[in-house]
Amino acid sequence: MFHVRHLLRAAAAFALIGAGTSARAADEEIQVYLGDINAAHHFGLDVHVNDTLSGDRTPDYAGQQQSVHRIRVTPEWSYSVNSDVELGLYLPLATLDAGGHLRADGWKVRVKWLPRHPEKGLYYGINYEVGRVAYHLDQNPWNNEVKVIAGWNSDRWIIGGNVNVDFALSGPARGPAQVQLATRIGYKLPGKTVISLESYNGAGSLRDFGRLARTDHATFVSIDTTIGQWNLNAGVGKGYGTSKDDVIVKFIIGVPI
Repeated sequence: MFHVRHLLRAAAAFALIGAGTSARAADEEIQVYLGDINAAHHFGLDVHVNDTLSGDRTPDYAGQQQSVHRIRVTPEWSYSVNSDVELGLYLPLATLDAGGHLRADGWKVRVKWLPRHPEKGLYYGINYEVGRVAYHLDQNPWNNEVKVIAGWNSDRWIIGGNVNVDFALSGPARGPAQVQLATRIGYKLPGKTVISLESYNGAGSLRDFGRLARTDHATFVSIDTTIGQWNLNAGVGKGYGTSKDDVIVKFIIGVPI
C-alpha cells in the first residue's frame, strides 16, 4: 500500500511540473464528454485517478471523508451495443485515504447515446448515470445524473460542452437538481497529442439557476497523448468559488483490452 500511494504521489508531482503551473470535492471522474464512443461490439477500459493536493479540510457533514490527500481510483468498463449506444460500469469506486486505507466505496452504471459522432464537424448525444456510494463520500447514497453532450471537431480544434443535471434518489439531504456546465477547448498538436483547457462550473439548482458566486468551480489544463497502445489524459486544476478543493490533479488511463 505504501508503494502504491507514493507512486501515485510521484505521478501527481510530475503532472504539476509538466503543467507548469470541482467543483465539488473531487469526483471519481473529472472529464468533459466529447464525441468518443467504442467501435460497435467492442469493450473498453479507462482508469480514472485523481487527488486533491490542497484545500479546506472542514467536512460538510459529520462522517464525511476529507478530499485532501485522498486518491480516488475508478475503473470504467464499457461496451458498445452498436455504433450509437455504449454501456458503462464504474466498478469499484475506490478510495485511498490520507491514512493509507484502501476501500471500495460504491459503483455506477451508465448508458451513452451518440447518434452523431463524426471525425469532423458537429457531434451530440446524451448520457445517463445512476449509482450508489458510501456515506462518507455522500450522505445521499443513491444518485443519478443526466449529461447532455455537444461539440465540434475540426482539423486543429476540439470544442466540447456538457450540461450535467445531478439529483439524489434517496438520502437525508435530498434537494433540487443541481446543474453543472462543463466545457473543453483543445488544440491538436502534431501526432496524437492535444492540449486543452477544461472548465467545470456549478450553475445552481433548477430553482435557483445562474447564481455563479454561490457555486463551486474548477479549471484544468490537460494534455492527451498516446504511449504505445495506451491513451493518457493528465491534468492539473484549481478550484475556486465555493469549492473546498484548491489544487487537484487527475489522470485518465485508457487501457488496451
